[in-house]
Amino acid sequence: MMAAPTVFSPGGTPVSPEKSRTIDVSLGPQHPSTHGVFRMNVTLDGETVVKLQPVFGYLHRNHEKIAEGNSWLAAMPYTDRLDYFCSLTNNWAYALAVEKLAGIEVAERAEYIRVIVGELTRLQNHSAFLGFILGDMGAWGTALMYGFREREKILDLFESLTGARMMCNYMRFGGCRCDLPPGWLVAARKVVDGFPAFLDEMEALLTGNEILLARLQGVAPLAPARAINSGMSGPGLRASGVDYDIRKVDGYGIYSRFKFRVPRGGAGDCYDRFMLRVLEARESVEILKQAMSGIPDGLILNPKARQRGFHPPVGEAYGRIEGPKGELGFYLISDGGTRPYRFRIRPPSLINLTVLEELCLGTKLADVMVILGSIDIVLGEVDR
Repeated sequence: MMAAPTVFSPGGTPVSPEKSRTIDVSLGPQHPSTHGVFRMNVTLDGETVVKLQPVFGYLHRNHEKIAEGNSWLAAMPYTDRLDYFCSLTNNWAYALAVEKLAGIEVAERAEYIRVIVGELTRLQNHSAFLGFILGDMGAWGTALMYGFREREKILDLFESLTGARMMCNYMRFGGCRCDLPPGWLVAARKVVDGFPAFLDEMEALLTGNEILLARLQGVAPLAPARAINSGMSGPGLRASGVDYDIRKVDGYGIYSRFKFRVPRGGAGDCYDRFMLRVLEARESVEILKQAMSGIPDGLILNPKARQRGFHPPVGEAYGRIEGPKGELGFYLISDGGTRPYRFRIRPPSLINLTVLEELCLGTKLADVMVILGSIDIVLGEVDR
């Protein structure tokens, strides 16, 4: 006979089974707020969460082992399927790791293009987040459509550049697959110039809304030390007041050439995690303006970076970027062959998800989906 599960009071103190009257509820695996096929087994004392167990694995696609069985370049399109909202930043992180392993320099024009498409990716991710977080509160409607309206403009740019809206397969070792088509920068500038008006509209619509404030402020605060110890990165970490952005810390690519701020929160609650996306989007607009005005002419691919028969020297490397959801890293080992000996991904969605139970303990059932939404996960990256 199985022992009764340990349950906790809202303060985190264990409660004996004799004194508790709990009920187990399974949320998912096809819940509209889980952003993929994901389940949470929740134990409730009334409406209060006393235990939560994330259950994933429904989307496991054997990504890492497949990459170890193919050539270095053949792994690039598989990275599109990690965070499928952000395929271009997935490409970038992998290309950066291989370039570090093989000692490949990136063409100057390609560095600017990478920053431009990377920050456009951040904009479309955060605009979708602003709509989804309202849906997680039960308001599937206006805010989501506004967010996706702006996202569509950016996906149109991606399609005209790469031939695909989401699975872009655009980065190459030493640069990019193709150059910007005629008129692309003009169209991109128009989208970027109009984005602050969208952010103003969303702030006016949402940030003063008393229902949104009641549902987000003071809900699931995360202390800075706990955020660091849990391995959290990205907007969730900075919402807790931690000044850490890999674009500043590593200065990868050419980010050291651009002026931008790193916004931080104070309380580390759901509201701060919400507002961080708005503030970061505004900084992305400033980076994009600088990159688009300074982009040089020239090659978009280093001719010394052979794509066919490519075999980096024996060694290992870890390459990481500041993805829209946090630190996305690739750890690679080469035995000198034409395919990776070891291919390991550090996915921000999975790492950030590990703190979910702690954030939810003591909250109400209705808050669980909002808390999950504030972490901003994608299951393609969690399961791989």
